[in-house]
Amino acid sequence: MAQVTAALVKQLREMTDSPMMECKKALVEADGDIEKAVDVLRKMGVAKAVKRAGRDTNEGTVAAYVSEDGKTGALLELTCETDFVGTNPKFTGFANDLAKVVAENDPADVDALLALPMGEDTVKDELTEMIHVIGENMKIARFQRVTVENGALASYIHLGGKLADITVFEFSKPETAQNEEFKTFAHDVCMQVAAIAPVSARREDVPEDVIAHEKSIYMAQAADSGKPEFIQEKIALGKLEKFYKENVLTEQEFIKDSSMTIADLAKKVDKATEDTIQITRFVRFAFGE
Repeated sequence: MAQVTAALVKQLREMTDSPMMECKKALVEADGDIEKAVDVLRKMGVAKAVKRAGRDTNEGTVAAYVSEDGKTGALLELTCETDFVGTNPKFTGFANDLAKVVAENDPADVDALLALPMGEDTVKDELTEMIHVIGENMKIARFQRVTVENGALASYIHLGGKLADITVFEFSKPETAQNEEFKTFAHDVCMQVAAIAPVSARREDVPEDVIAHEKSIYMAQAADSGKPEFIQEKIALGKLEKFYKENVLTEQEFIKDSSMTIADLAKKVDKATEDTIQITRFVRFAFGE
C-alpha cells in the first residue's frame, strides 16, 4: 500500500475543497492515487461542496460575539442560499463560532480568516465541511473586530440575526462592568443603535463630508426664504442642530422614554455606579448592506 503523506492530503484538499479527514480516507482507499481519490470523494458526495460554490448566497445571518471580560468582540456576516438554513441553529452556531475566531485572532481579511486554525482544521476546512453537511453554499461576507481597553463592550442582535451591533462603553472602574444598572443601560443603548441607526456615537465623530452635505442642503432651503444672509445662516445652523439630535446616538431621545436623551440616561447610570461612562463608538451590521 502506498504511503499517504501530509503533502498528498494537502494537494487533494486544494483540488477538491474537501475536509482533511475525508481526503485522507479517500487516498487510503485509492492506494495513494490522487486521481482515483478524487473519484472516491465524488462517490462519497464530499466533493459536491465544490459544485455548490457557484450558487448565490442571498440569505444568512449576522453574529455578534463579546468575550467574557467584555474587552474584545466581533460582528460577522455569514451568507447561505435559503432563509430556512439562515435560521438553522447549526448554521447560526457556526456563525457565532466564526465571530469568536475573529475576536480572538484579529485577521486582516476573509482570506486571512479562512487560513486560521479552527478546532483540528482551518476555518476554510470547517466552512467546506459545513457546506457539505447542510447542503448549501456559504460565504463569509464581512466581519469587524472591536476592542476596548478601559471599559466594556455590549452587543445586541435583532430580527432573528438580520441586524446586530456592538457598542463601546468607556469608564474608569473595572467593577462598573458588573453593575446591574450598567448592564441594563448597555443593553438599552445597543437596542437603540439597532433600532435608530445613528450616524455616530458622538457629535465630534460625525464625518465632515456628512456635515458639509447636510449644511449645503439647509443653506439652499434657507436661501428660498428670501431672508437676509445672516438669518439664512442661523436657519441652516438650527436645522443642523436638529440633525445632530436625530442622528448622534448620545443626543438622541431614548426610545423607551422620550423625556430624556441617551446622554441623560448615561448621567443617571454615572450616579448609580459612581463612575463616568462614555459611549465612544459602535459597529452596526444590517444583513446584506
